[in-house]
Amino acid sequence: MSKAAIKAALLLLGAVCCAPLVYLLSGSLLSRYELRESLSSLMNNGEELISWHLIPKYPTFEHYARILFQTPQFFVVFWNSMKLVVCILAGQLLIAVPAAWAFAVYPFRLRKVLFTLYIVLMLMPFQVTMLSSYLVLDNLSLIDTHQAIILPAVFSTFPVFLVYRGFCNLPKGLIEAARIDGASEWMIFVKIGLPLSSGGILSAGVLGFLEYWNLIEQPLAFLETQSLWPLSLYLPEISLEQAGYSFVASVITLIPAVFVFLLGREYLEQGIVASAMKE
Repeated sequence: MSKAAIKAALLLLGAVCCAPLVYLLSGSLLSRYELRESLSSLMNNGEELISWHLIPKYPTFEHYARILFQTPQFFVVFWNSMKLVVCILAGQLLIAVPAAWAFAVYPFRLRKVLFTLYIVLMLMPFQVTMLSSYLVLDNLSLIDTHQAIILPAVFSTFPVFLVYRGFCNLPKGLIEAARIDGASEWMIFVKIGLPLSSGGILSAGVLGFLEYWNLIEQPLAFLETQSLWPLSLYLPEISLEQAGYSFVASVITLIPAVFVFLLGREYLEQGIVASAMKE
């Protein structure tokens, strides 16, 4: 197969993958009349085909204006999502990074067994641990609070695994030389470990942001009060009659995730490469 054919195939696949985003952006600019006309089939039990205009006949920003200036509930759930993500990532930085450093640098008994247990826990889906997590959080009186989402995520094993791979790539001789020069373990960690493994740490932060920004199952299981909901639970609550709000809310929800991804794309690639390397 020629390079031109490969490029054409990749462009076609890229266009297919980007199609939902194009429809999302165009839908956010459609007027209420055009949305009603396009989505009438859904409102009529799907008896007719949906007619969609990628380029609106009469583009409008009325939905943006209304959701940004006349829908305070949207800002509540938006900042709920920001609070959850920031607290989770900050907690992981304090817990996961030192844990990964200990696994990578310090030999101790049962280290491999304990790290294998970490891997097993990482592979377990939320559905498996949901009941036990609910019982623990209920005994701690944390159900229907943001702490019920933050605390389990802070102690997630995935960032430990990802950052651990980055620390394993550090030259052992460099650490030993620092010890011979009289550097304390804390100084070695701060002055050598963190700067040289910043790629893995930042990649874990990017992946964590993308994951926790879109949390659905945990808030759905542990949060009852709607004022505590994140954006991921607010979007399904928008009815079909408010399709314009749904499109705009989805676009605004997408912006932070795209921004973080583009900002940390290079570090994300480094983290994926480091995690694929053998110990």
